[in-house]
Amino acid sequence: MANFTAEQVLEDNLIKKLISGDSQWTYRDDLHTEEELWENFRHKLELNNKSTLDGNPLTEQEFKQVQNQLLFPSFYAAAKWLAGENGIAKVQVQREDAALGTIRLNVINRQDVAGGMSSYEVINQFKSDKRSIEDMNRRFDVTLLINGLPMIHIELKNRAHPYMDAFRQVKKYLKEGKFTGIYSSLQMFVVTNGTDTRYIASAQDTKLNEQFLTKWVNNQNQPVNDYLEFAEEVLSIPMAHKMVTQYTVIDRDKKALILLRPYQIHAIEAVKQASRNQKSGYVWHTTGSGKTLTSYKVARNLLQIPSLQKTIFIVDRVDLDQQTSASFTSYAENDVINIDETDNVNDLIKKLLSDDRTVIITTIQKLNFVMKRFAHQEGSKKHTQLTQLKIAFVVDECHRAVSPAKQREIEEFFVHSLWYGFTGTPIFAENAKKVVGDLPRTTAKQYGERLHEYTVKEAINDHAVLGFQVEYKSTFSEEELDGAVMELSGKNELDMGDMSSEDKEAWLPKSVYEDERHMLEVIDSIINKSRMKLGFQKGSGQTYNALLTTSSIAQAQRYYDLFKMVKLGETSVTIDEKTKRVLPDFPKVAITYSISENEEASITNQERMKESLRDYNEEFGTSYTIDTMRAYNRNVNDRLSRKKEKYVARAEQLDIVIVVDRLLTGFDAPSLSTLFIDRAPMKPHDLIQAFSRTNRLFDKPKKYGQIVTFQTPTTYEQKVKEALILYSNGGENEVLAPEWEEAKEAFIEAITELKELVETPTEVDGLNRAELKKFVKAFQKLDKTYAAVQVYTDFDAEQLGTDFPIISAEIEEFNGKYVNALEELRKDPKEEELIEINIEYELESVKTEEINYEYILQLIQAFVPSGDDEYELLAREDAKATAEVDKYIDELAKNNPRLAGIMQNLWGNIRLNPEKYRDQNISNVLEDVIQSEQQYVIQDFSQKWQVEPEELSYVVANYSPKKDKQNGESELKESANYYAYKEKSEKPVSKLKYWKHVRSDFEEIMKNEILPLQRR
Repeated sequence: MANFTAEQVLEDNLIKKLISGDSQWTYRDDLHTEEELWENFRHKLELNNKSTLDGNPLTEQEFKQVQNQLLFPSFYAAAKWLAGENGIAKVQVQREDAALGTIRLNVINRQDVAGGMSSYEVINQFKSDKRSIEDMNRRFDVTLLINGLPMIHIELKNRAHPYMDAFRQVKKYLKEGKFTGIYSSLQMFVVTNGTDTRYIASAQDTKLNEQFLTKWVNNQNQPVNDYLEFAEEVLSIPMAHKMVTQYTVIDRDKKALILLRPYQIHAIEAVKQASRNQKSGYVWHTTGSGKTLTSYKVARNLLQIPSLQKTIFIVDRVDLDQQTSASFTSYAENDVINIDETDNVNDLIKKLLSDDRTVIITTIQKLNFVMKRFAHQEGSKKHTQLTQLKIAFVVDECHRAVSPAKQREIEEFFVHSLWYGFTGTPIFAENAKKVVGDLPRTTAKQYGERLHEYTVKEAINDHAVLGFQVEYKSTFSEEELDGAVMELSGKNELDMGDMSSEDKEAWLPKSVYEDERHMLEVIDSIINKSRMKLGFQKGSGQTYNALLTTSSIAQAQRYYDLFKMVKLGETSVTIDEKTKRVLPDFPKVAITYSISENEEASITNQERMKESLRDYNEEFGTSYTIDTMRAYNRNVNDRLSRKKEKYVARAEQLDIVIVVDRLLTGFDAPSLSTLFIDRAPMKPHDLIQAFSRTNRLFDKPKKYGQIVTFQTPTTYEQKVKEALILYSNGGENEVLAPEWEEAKEAFIEAITELKELVETPTEVDGLNRAELKKFVKAFQKLDKTYAAVQVYTDFDAEQLGTDFPIISAEIEEFNGKYVNALEELRKDPKEEELIEINIEYELESVKTEEINYEYILQLIQAFVPSGDDEYELLAREDAKATAEVDKYIDELAKNNPRLAGIMQNLWGNIRLNPEKYRDQNISNVLEDVIQSEQQYVIQDFSQKWQVEPEELSYVVANYSPKKDKQNGESELKESANYYAYKEKSEKPVSKLKYWKHVRSDFEEIMKNEILPLQRR
């Protein structure tokens, strides 16, 4: 049997690491309770504010004021407070002695690392207050305090467990409302099993998404997994202080705290170092890995360098990059700098000449006007001031925003400028720009040396982005292709055999793809063969969305009209009943493009756009016109990206947006899963940019960024391979998902392996323990491969039983046996077995729950006012969103009336008096109600049968319906007092039958009262 290091030993080793060497943490083995932590914090506060207190320590009432300010309703609120005033987080105290007035006390200085007022302490085994029946001696592992406040919490498991067990433990604590009180200041969670370590920003349980657990890598992108190495690199001082104060971003729109990933931090440091050395350069971070966030932090951090007077962030066309600008504004709201968007040229000149140290966001066009205005004013005071400014230009999507010619012009005007370009798709010698005089043709020539690199292959390996699954489709057969080529080229059938598919495709004119029959086949594929791609298996409101890109605005409008006709039943293509069953209103379609693309469009085209705007207004209750296209585009962005709470509800969602080039670069929409392409292949960097709209992390079922092409499949496949080899650092294999044939073979292989072990589900019952383990592994493989094949458009459920030697009913039966087998293996867990099989594997192919509990909570949370929201100003009384919550609770009631009743009651109370719930986490509120209900059932049962409530609580908390005898049952029986029961009961059962009745009644209350409350 394998021996694993005990969890306590891991904990001790971690603490030793943190307090030894240069790490600078102090171990406090005297701090274990909330009261002790507050007292310790009070001591730090008074020590750091001696001069302000002026010999008058805080009274009890005054310290209560401080405590109240530090009881944060959310980690987001704590992060906003931590950002502070000019980087110092403070509390305000109205002194009891009126003569002393009101004072402001410094708590944490984000810049004050390891010196002056900062103290760093480690605690472990903190005793959490008992809040529910499940709280059996609950203790936290390791917490790191800065100036007495918990900032980083570390949850450990031993190596017999996956690190995800530690993550699940954190989620459990969050759901139970554990991280409240002084712990509400937490900014970062670390989870580890010693071998694998991850970190994540603090968030409430419904928003703590495992997809965002981050692995640390060093500045050479080498992983740092071991918990002690992680502690050395990330949790030592000053790094830990920087992580929670300087490497965080507060996103106002998402109401979330973002912790930067390691490659973002390394890039920021590399740019800072280059600027100190007066060098320009560029950062290659693959598209989708958070370049806008990185460039924001770079722009913000460059202001800390005294030699720089201004940082200018250059964006491309304003309407195309509203998202970048909006993101910057959202990030900056709680930061120590101002982000200035320039409304006009005069405004830009004024900001350039001011002494304020700010980040200025502007466009290349406005900079152009500034240079033109001062072109013939050499020697004037303003000209000298401007041209001598020490400026750092930060350029996101650096090739799209600034051409080499324009950059040279700007450099000749602003003679002391540094340039920092960000790109996911650098221009290399292999795809260099055309020769134009001596202008630079590659990224390195234009911006300087590469300061940091993080390729798509590395990002996929680190789970920072998803890989790509590409399907190359054609709407006509090989015979039809040959026929078309023979007709166009005059070649005969014999010649066809000598031609490659690529050569044949080259003969096809553009017109074959403008034919309505082709377009309808594309639409049929999107609406009837892409349900798995669009996440229909997850249910209404949780599906993904998609982009359809076409070759022209005219073609995009034609597609828009055809989608409308299909929905009205006016074409040969009809919407499948399977599609309608999940989303009766599918597909909700919009069309968008940049205004500049439409300058030469016909009056007819303008009229069609007006018509699509009218449709949009009718669908979503908006009022956009041609004159407010910019606002419309922004709304489409928001609706498609779903970052704001409002767009979580199905009523506010879009399914498909038809575009030409807009949104194919610089647009971030995590809920976007698929790009449908009906246009000729693009250049390598444009292809990767477009593909990368789809591979953002979102939720667990989203495995890949999915691409479906509908033109020249052979040509497309070749172009994609070339692009991926160029941008994935030496080979595309790890970037692409398996093709259909590979996925199909893998599923067949998994079926064969399972059936070699057990031909039918009934045979599972006769397996011994070793065989049961083999069955579990085999079924997990089948489940994984079955989930994978269902995503391809080539998959049809009819293939089960024909192409695939298993039918759906068999898979369901095997699923039932699998669940039982896991339960059997869990009864007697042997440590070595936990390594051999994945006990915590979550089934992907068989959807068991009809209702997504977390989705309902998110919908309800959107109706709760928070922060400075004025309830009346928020679109809370949205009839569609309200109807959706009602519908979900009604659906839940069919399977779980007990839980649905509690949720219905809470929902009704929130609608009646939303102010009562301001700033509350609905998940915690609901959990408290559920725990109270359970406690009431336990007390009632305890009094009825005269058993000890503590012992009963233990049996309830550890109950398993699969077991004949429950954990703690013997102790419960020993605690029973038959004579007290007999005295209290009107019709007592005999002593002989007493325990049998207790057990029977217990099973009844578990089945009808308690288990339904735990199923969520």
